[in-house]
Amino acid sequence: MTEAAAPTAKHRPRVFSGVQPTGALTLGNYLGALKRFVEMQDEAGMETIYCIVDLHAITVWQEPSSLRDAIRSVAAAYLASGLDPARSIIFNQSQVSAHAELGWICSCVVRLGWLNRMTQFKEKAGKNAEAQSGGLYMYPALMAADILAYRATHVPVGEDQKQHLELSRDIAAKFNKDFGVPDFFPLPEPMIGGPAPRVMSLRDGTKKMSKSDPSDMSRINLTDDADTIAAKIRKAKTDPEPLPEAAEGLDGRPEARNLVGIMAALTDRTVEQVLAEYAGQGFGVFKPRLAEAAVAHLSPITAEMSRLMADPAEIDRILADGAARADAIARPILAEVYDTVGLLRPRP
Repeated sequence: MTEAAAPTAKHRPRVFSGVQPTGALTLGNYLGALKRFVEMQDEAGMETIYCIVDLHAITVWQEPSSLRDAIRSVAAAYLASGLDPARSIIFNQSQVSAHAELGWICSCVVRLGWLNRMTQFKEKAGKNAEAQSGGLYMYPALMAADILAYRATHVPVGEDQKQHLELSRDIAAKFNKDFGVPDFFPLPEPMIGGPAPRVMSLRDGTKKMSKSDPSDMSRINLTDDADTIAAKIRKAKTDPEPLPEAAEGLDGRPEARNLVGIMAALTDRTVEQVLAEYAGQGFGVFKPRLAEAAVAHLSPITAEMSRLMADPAEIDRILADGAARADAIARPILAEVYDTVGLLRPRP
């Protein structure tokens, strides 16, 4: 794998990230991604591009009408969480053909040995790898194209996507080397962190909170109402011990660590600050306070999502406008790629 290197001064600081429209977005998606997206759009000098990666979604079969609804739902979550179409570019991937076009070129640059090391494909495919789509296997090459189409310099990712981003760096480095064009693509830097970068299941603190988990009680959906949120937190798995005074006391207590981490993220505090308030108290005291914090934080988002989903034409207008702005960035870069590779095509 390539060694970490800071993006060169040649490339404008640009953030790119995306969320798949598969299943209802969860508290984990909000704290681990959307909340951070909103914070980054206010950083001086940083252009922010946020995509709904619907081409990635169809690497497994999707019911068409449900997929369309899911695309709009993710867009509504973006907007309700605070992403501003005037400050960030918000669009769905399939409206900008540069993703698919550059995806093919990236698939010709990537090596099979690199793809074979991708653990996420192995985890998703399990024992049925031969029955999976070629798209699922080539997913990392399309992810690389998503990033490189904008010459993005920074990519906020969770730990589970870090390996794919490393592969994107490898593809960028190999393209630059193969065609003798140093710094043509920057090597995108991962942005991993935040108070709750990895929110875990409410039923098993060793597993990530997932929108695909069969149990709805394992997660808090952004569409859940206040009563549902409170009930899920009340029934969340815990242990009988009181909360400790220091973070070290959470070692070996994954469910306790998860709930304290969620409280910290929702209230913009550190784990240590939360423990300072609740040390020595049991979950009978802590859970109702966590439920109050979750409802207070998420209810306005849920209400705004509902309002936006009632006007799909407005969501479609915002996505179309974002796609036009994204295409204006990606199209000239793609033209340079075609020229560099030796392909003939009209200039934009």
